[in-house]
Amino acid sequence: MKLTRDKVSSNFSEWYDWVLSEAEILDYGRYPVKGMGVWMPYGFKIRERVLANIRNLLNETGHEEVLFPLLVPETLLAKEAEHIEGFQGEVFWVTKGGNEELDVKLALRPTSEVSITYMENLWIKGYTQLPKKYYQIVSVFRYETKATRPLLRVREITTFKEAHTIHESYEDAERQVREAISIYKKFFDSLGIPYVISVRPEWDKFAGALYTVAFDTIFPDGRVVQIGTVHHLGQNFTKAFDMKIQRADGSLDYPHQTSYGISDRAIAAIIAIHGDDHGAVLHPLVAPILVVVIPIPAKEEGEKVKDYARKIAHSLNSAGIITKIDDNEKATPGEKYYYWELRGVPLRVEVGRRELASKTVSIKRRDTLESKEVELNHLIDAVREILKQIEDNMRTSSWKRMKDLVSRVDDLNLAKSRLESKLGIVEVPWCGNNKCGLKMEEQTGGRVLGSPYEGAEIQGKCVVCGSPAETVLRIAKTY
Repeated sequence: MKLTRDKVSSNFSEWYDWVLSEAEILDYGRYPVKGMGVWMPYGFKIRERVLANIRNLLNETGHEEVLFPLLVPETLLAKEAEHIEGFQGEVFWVTKGGNEELDVKLALRPTSEVSITYMENLWIKGYTQLPKKYYQIVSVFRYETKATRPLLRVREITTFKEAHTIHESYEDAERQVREAISIYKKFFDSLGIPYVISVRPEWDKFAGALYTVAFDTIFPDGRVVQIGTVHHLGQNFTKAFDMKIQRADGSLDYPHQTSYGISDRAIAAIIAIHGDDHGAVLHPLVAPILVVVIPIPAKEEGEKVKDYARKIAHSLNSAGIITKIDDNEKATPGEKYYYWELRGVPLRVEVGRRELASKTVSIKRRDTLESKEVELNHLIDAVREILKQIEDNMRTSSWKRMKDLVSRVDDLNLAKSRLESKLGIVEVPWCGNNKCGLKMEEQTGGRVLGSPYEGAEIQGKCVVCGSPAETVLRIAKTY
């Protein structure tokens, strides 16, 4: 069987919808509210395992989980003028309770900076309580007016992890930005999701932030998707709420804040980046099932083969390797292979008369579709080793594909042509002037992602004005 990604890259949109639907991950487009979908049991398990991963990373770095109300009063949202202006066109409003008009309109949470700052003003009085690091995993609502896409552009983001931190000084908030970036690097690295980290341009930062740092990845169709953001908020929100704390030197001052989030798009990236023409290819860290055992009984010794398969499944589950046996007699082995390949289960174990007689198992990898025969008494170690190999291969191959789609040019027309023919990310020399950056967006038809967070090798002159370049600017076609 040949492993290909032709359909994934050439007709990604159709492939993506097919996998989400047929693998029973997300039922999207049939619920009678535009831009909202229903997580199905298999998809919900993937989501659950993704969230367990990010929760562990946050908990071990001193973050505390909280849960805030869904509804935000308009009076609260309006406290930070720049923030509400940034979200004005995206807010869902509740204006009635039963048959009564509400005195104050209530917003369905678009994000939680104002809500959390309001409560922090009640909770925190001095530097001895700082830093504080809160997070919650909730639904947020945005009135998305563009064409909606499952998990990518939706009106209810059902998996929104937002962290909010508060600090005595600008410098400590800056340290927290670096910690947040480190957490996200660990998160995406653990899932084999490649990325670039960019400081968003001034005109495209989060409303109310001093600056925004974003993680972006490239989907198989060459378009770029933002998969995570980190914001240094400075004192913007605490000033809006007149929130002052006592500092170590006894003075009163406004504390500094950060916020950072990931969403459903992280799960979309897991599906899109690793998938192939057979369906999803799930990373072992988030796969609801790590091994599926398929007995292939013959007329003779059929029950013995089934018992052998049950013994294998029990052994793997006892070792902590999540395993399911597919003993559905109504489906052929070929139908079962198709079913579990579509769902992206990392390993398939096949057992028939031959394996029973030789006390072996046949193991097939989902990522490469390669098969290997293993002796039964070495099964546990072999499965663990192959799962590790799958993780390494998924990380290596996804990074290689992405790097092939990042290029640097020193001419704006060439950048435009590269985006039109190949998509991906194009980097061009930039003088740092916002007018030149906006001109790049206008002339290439792409979106400016920003400049490399960790710096870049600077050569040449700005492709717009010809002044010496201070950095490079990344441009891409985005979702």
